[in-house]
Amino acid sequence: MSTILTALEAVLSIIVTALILIQQRSAGIAATFGGTNTVQVQRRGAEKILYQAPVVCATTLIALSIVQWYVV
Repeated sequence: MSTILTALEAVLSIIVTALILIQQRSAGIAATFGGTNTVQVQRRGAEKILYQAPVVCATTLIALSIVQWYVV
């Protein structure tokens, strides 16, 4: 049981990393230094999925870690 959980954790960690790296940055370097040329746009379609998927995967990863802590 513990090897299955460990394998799931490894797969989820790779998926979370890949999803975070795939995301686009909507705020450029001008926004970092107080630039005013930024426009807030609502996420739609694939961009919304790419925004929500890492949150779901990371939450699942944390839950699996807690479960593994009690199983082992």
